[in-house]
Amino acid sequence: MSSRVEVLLRENIKDVGRCGDVVKVTAGYARNYLLPRKLAITANDENKKAMMRRRAILDVEEAQRTAEIQARVATLDGIMVATKVKADENGHLYGSVNAGTIVELLERTGHKYEEKAIRLDAPIKTVGTHAVKIHVQGDHYAEVKVVVEAETEG
Repeated sequence: MSSRVEVLLRENIKDVGRCGDVVKVTAGYARNYLLPRKLAITANDENKKAMMRRRAILDVEEAQRTAEIQARVATLDGIMVATKVKADENGHLYGSVNAGTIVELLERTGHKYEEKAIRLDAPIKTVGTHAVKIHVQGDHYAEVKVVVEAETEG
């Protein structure tokens, strides 16, 4: 059984902790991974005081970043974009509305996103209103409505 040591994290590490946390990890993980990569430092009183000051600054920056992300989500939520596509009398599209089409529709409303941010299980192939998730950042998503109308001939 390996011994565990306390280290002070200098960065956020998934499944271990956030920057400034004092965590117990195996001695080998600390010695071979965290310490050489400067992801952690030994958890002594001096380092803890210095990290508390840094953590306060990081918390403020993180709160600002989160507020910006939530503002972006709020501006996107509820946006309705529309497109006309050729369809049969039953409402089935001859083509489909895919992520690329949705990106173009969003750009017309002044919102620029990449195709990989559009979360579609499958391309839209029917007339109607469809809810589409947009990945904004991290775990934050917005939902836009895509209205697909049948293109009238003539």
